[in-house]
Order: sequence, then structure tokens, then C-alpha cells
Amino acid sequence: MTEERKEKKIFRVGISGSYGGANLGDEAILDGIIGQLRATLPVEITVFSRNPEDTLNRHQVERAVPVRSLTRKEVTPEIERIDLFILGGGGILFDGEAEKFMREVFIAHELGVPVAVYAISAGPLNSPQARRAVRTGLNEAAVITVRDRLGYRLLEDVGVEQEIHLTADPALLIEPAELSLEAIKLEGVEFERHLVGFSVRERGPAAPDIEPEDYYRLLANAADFVVSRLNADVVFVSMERTDIQHSHAVVAHMRNSDRAEVLRRTYSPQEILGLVGHFEFAVGMRLHFLIFAALRGVPFTGLPYASKVEGFLSDLGVEEPPLGEVGIGQLIARVDHSWDTRAQIRQNINMRLPALQERARETNRLVLGLLQDQTHRHKRVA
Repeated sequence: MTEERKEKKIFRVGISGSYGGANLGDEAILDGIIGQLRATLPVEITVFSRNPEDTLNRHQVERAVPVRSLTRKEVTPEIERIDLFILGGGGILFDGEAEKFMREVFIAHELGVPVAVYAISAGPLNSPQARRAVRTGLNEAAVITVRDRLGYRLLEDVGVEQEIHLTADPALLIEPAELSLEAIKLEGVEFERHLVGFSVRERGPAAPDIEPEDYYRLLANAADFVVSRLNADVVFVSMERTDIQHSHAVVAHMRNSDRAEVLRRTYSPQEILGLVGHFEFAVGMRLHFLIFAALRGVPFTGLPYASKVEGFLSDLGVEEPPLGEVGIGQLIARVDHSWDTRAQIRQNINMRLPALQERARETNRLVLGLLQDQTHRHKRVA
């Protein structure tokens, strides 16, 4: 092998996360990771995906494998062929899912393939089995990064003794795509009007003690207030396919339902990021909808339903009580206050966002250092 070919070594990198599930937030994470890797290294990327066909259609990667349908014996050769196994990013280590994701981590350890944990969130982790799997698997990882302080503290509590680096969500590094306004107009959105973006999701951990009808009515009242207070149309952005159903349920409870539209077509994260730039204000539950608003400098009110959302709002210096603790009057008051202070919110976002993006880049720098160190070790052995 010539010196020139040695210098142009192509690193084989595997990435495992909640990909191929038609969640735009997760796909934005993957886009961020891929973009950083390709900007700094010659790489061949394999995604361990729930839906390989969807992943190959959405992302510029060489390979995708159906990780959830493969046996341990079948997935082992896929890990054996790579130089680095990336776990993450996103909120993937929680009860009921953590052990599934840790299977490939343990296989990588057995094969001597370095593992990098990439800007994850963690929790809830109450199951003894899940806590044990996370503790054991991560204590053998070469690099561990988390995207929020709550995840950092939880991993410490679980018993992870390896150094943990606080970075940030890689979706903070994606760029908006050129958006076809005509396609959005076909969904009923009128860009000549004032537009406010809304993002809702299933009740779930957001408000477990609220009856579904009360939950939808709570959000519908906030949307009605936006219509009357701001003289704006409300655009419900679905970050996941199931969000469409819940958005329609909220609209059904609105008095001003004629001023609301629910996006139903399939868009890329970059296209939604482009759309968000047309909003004057945003009200959102989904983490990556709020990240998109921040990236476009759009003032927003966050409706925290999980620690990952609380962590992001904290990074922006925003304190919001969990949605389940808020009544209709309180929610409307928060939206009203956020609108009145929107200039200050925009200024605060613009001030804090660059530091968050720099933290997001730090994860890739750690991965780059790991691969370069691995290459140097191999050269010394040779």
C-alpha cells in the first residue's frame, strides 16, 4: 500500500439510534452527525436503522441495515467490519428501549470496536436491568457525550465512571433547505397572513394525569388565544406522523378552527427548518421544533414534556414549568408574556445559540480524535 493510499484511508463508521422511524427530530440528528463526519473525514457510513430503505432515501450514506429485525449472529458481522461504532444521538437510553440499543454496544466491545456515545439524552431509567446495561456498556466506551445536564447527572447516578462530556444536539448544525412555498400553500397555508407555528404530540409523559379531552382543550385554548391576540393563522407542524392525529384533535377543540392548518405531507428536516423561518412566533412541545425555531431566531414558548426539552430550554436561559403542571389560564399567560417579550427572547437566543453550536461541534472533534488515535496506534504496531 502506497503512502498516498494510507493518507486517504476511508474510515468505516456505524451509527445506531432511533433512525428510520419517520421522526423528523431523529432524522435531523442523523443529518447533523453525517454532515460533521463528512466535513472532517473520508468515511463510509452504515446506519443501523429501523427502516433501511427510508434511511437510504433520506440520507447520503453508503449502507443501512435493519437492526431491529437482525439476530445477534446476523448483526455481528456488520459491527465487525467497522472502525467505530457510534451510539446516538438523541434520547434513546430510557426504560423499555435502553437494553435494545445496548445490544450492539456489547457486541462492539466483544469485537474490540471502539464505541463513541454521541450527544445522547437519558431517562427515565428506573429499571434495574436497564440501569445495569447502561452502566456496564458505557463504562467500556471510548468517548461519552451527552446533550444536556440532566442526562449527565443521570448517567453519573446510574454508575457511569468514564469521563462524560457535555456537548449539544447535532441537529443544531443543520442548514435550511430551499422550500417550495407552493407545496405549503397547497396545504392551505397563506403566507400573506401572520403565521404562528404549533407543535404538539401525544399526551404521554407530557401530561399523564390529564384526560385526553382536557389535554386537547388546553392546547386548543392556547391556539385560539394566538389567533385572537396576534390576528395570526396557526400552522401545526408534525414532527412525527402520529402528530398529525393529535394536531387534528386540538383543531377540533378550537373555536377558530378555520384559522388553523395541519401539515400532512412528508418533508425533510431541512425543509421544515426553512418553513419555520416564515413564522413570527412558535409554541411547541417537540424538542426539535424548538431547536428549529431557535436556529431561525423565531421567539417561542416551550411546553416541556420531558427532561430533554427542559435541558434545551435551560441552555437558552428559559425556565418553563412542565406542561402537566400548567392550567389553561397559566398557559395563555405564558404565551402572552412570551409574545410581549419576543424581542428580548430573540436577542437571548441569538446570544446563546453560537455557544450551543460550538458545543455540538465538540462531539465530532472527540470522534475525530478517537479515530486519529486509533490510526496512530495501528501505525506504531505495524
